[in-house]
Amino acid sequence: MEDSIIDAIGFVAGVLGVIAWWPQLIRVWSEKRHDGISVPTFLIICLSISLWLTFGVLTESLPIIAANIVTLVVLLILVFGVIRLRKNERQEYAEAHPKPHKF
Repeated sequence: MEDSIIDAIGFVAGVLGVIAWWPQLIRVWSEKRHDGISVPTFLIICLSISLWLTFGVLTESLPIIAANIVTLVVLLILVFGVIRLRKNERQEYAEAHPKPHKF
């Protein structure tokens, strides 16, 4: 099989992989919903993607490099959004439920 066809398959797979995360990004950033999202799981996925990126660099595979850079950026944006939403919720809860002062 020609290298250009193999690379095209890799690029299409990478694009589809990024598109797969789009609904989660919309949910977190547009709808401000983060229920059911595990930050530790996403961080492990980021580590996995980082290792795939390293593999791509070491094997000089442009499709793997490109797909994993974009996927890593998308996942980090997603994790940042979830952390931001959860922090805001904790602050809002603390403001609505102040701790009583001890005298």
